[in-house]
Amino acid sequence: MATPWYATREEIKAELDVKETSRSNARIDRALADATEAVHGLTHRVFYPTLATRRFDWPNPSGSTPWILRLDNNEIISISSLASGDTSITSDDYLLRRADDLDEPPYTRIELSLNSSASFGQGDTYQQDIAVNALFGYRNDETTAGTIAEALDSTETGINVDAAASAASGVGSLLRIDAERVIVTGRSMLYTGQTLGGDLTNQNSNVVVTVADGTGFAAGEVILIDGERMLVEDIAGDNLIVRRAWDGSTMAAHTMSTAIFAPRTLTVERGALGTTATAHDSGATVTRWDAPGSIRQLCLAEALTDLLQGRSGYARTAGSGENERETSGRGLADLRARVYTSHGRKARMRSV
Repeated sequence: MATPWYATREEIKAELDVKETSRSNARIDRALADATEAVHGLTHRVFYPTLATRRFDWPNPSGSTPWILRLDNNEIISISSLASGDTSITSDDYLLRRADDLDEPPYTRIELSLNSSASFGQGDTYQQDIAVNALFGYRNDETTAGTIAEALDSTETGINVDAAASAASGVGSLLRIDAERVIVTGRSMLYTGQTLGGDLTNQNSNVVVTVADGTGFAAGEVILIDGERMLVEDIAGDNLIVRRAWDGSTMAAHTMSTAIFAPRTLTVERGALGTTATAHDSGATVTRWDAPGSIRQLCLAEALTDLLQGRSGYARTAGSGENERETSGRGLADLRARVYTSHGRKARMRSV
């Protein structure tokens, strides 16, 4: 996985109630990767943050605005350093601007301050004269997800996390630990250190899981008891209120003292999106990057449509007999239109 997705495997499975199998996971992952690229194609921009140094030709000195570098699709969230040739340009000598003049990302151009002595064109030629080390992307909106539950060196790709981080992340999530970003590519079960405090019957009404310490779990987390997965919907003291037979698993009876597992080992791609894999202390904060709400919703809708169409051989219909017709996907079309209106880079912006 070279890039994060704007929705997770777990969100798709919750919508469809798909059973946990390697076959279904692979199909969902393909659909999410395609859906993320479809969002990029529709909006003509990338939303997740990438730390990089990118080089640009010096703007035409014979033009009317040689002090402006127009970034086109290289939108910037923040700049670490700016240089022309071997000459550094300090933050006091430039402005980050966007077409509507809002003072927030994404910024679409760099303007040298006209009351400074800074200038572009300090290199030997105009080609690749300007070097910008920056966080590129749409916006860096993050949510504190939890913590890691072990110390990490710079090479480990299996990260144990606490209950909160387990509940807040899924396959496709972009996480940050200290200054390093990682992309979640898989999850596996880890013993929580707790056991079932009482018997459970195989009835839908039996939804209270008693544990020794309720603070060791988080609402939204999935737990595994024997072969049955359960979604923790609420926590009351040391009682977990769960939804039984979650994720396509089969409801069964369970006896007291049975071990409780949860998907708290994350398989990750280290040093993602221009960051560097480094060591981290146990208890380091895990932060999740969040895509804009409508972007996440469109990614979910595109992936769900792809999966449902694939199941029907791309021949989904509504009605029967003379009233049978192909489903139009009008809701998806409306969502695409709304997303393009709110987040798409318009043609006049892309040509500037």
